[in-house]
Amino acid sequence: MSLTSPLLQLPLSQFKSLSLSTPFINGSSSLSRLSKPSSSITSPNPSPPAFLPPIRAMRSMQGRVVCSTNDKTVSVEVTRLAPHPKYKRRVRKKKKYQAHDPLNQFQVGDFVQLEKTAPISKTKAFLAVPVPPRNQPKPKEEDGQELGLPLESSLQQS
Repeated sequence: MSLTSPLLQLPLSQFKSLSLSTPFINGSSSLSRLSKPSSSITSPNPSPPAFLPPIRAMRSMQGRVVCSTNDKTVSVEVTRLAPHPKYKRRVRKKKKYQAHDPLNQFQVGDFVQLEKTAPISKTKAFLAVPVPPRNQPKPKEEDGQELGLPLESSLQQS
């Protein structure tokens, strides 16, 4: 008993004599309008760009210093918002990074920016850079002084 089907045992010359009943099956068409359109603007072989810029994702992040006890190293907690896989609500995700602090200038609670650098040690590949505070209180100006007129409360009553 052979494992091959009886059709495979037939000579191929019998199959070559068969022809398709319609010319439109399998994309064979005699009509020129059914062929792929060609444009004179685009070249048939687009060449890849000579220079591809490197992808610079995650080059800098901002976070809060949570530990500064080590010498020239701070631990920075970076918080980001990511969608929950099931509920699609944005959830806070936190991750801690070790960053290089060459002058030991950062204390716990400072906001820093992490810049990606060449690896400094096994766990340090970021450099901590100070970030100016976002909400600084504006210096208070007296309302009367901006108009050039003294307020009644500031005048001495006689």
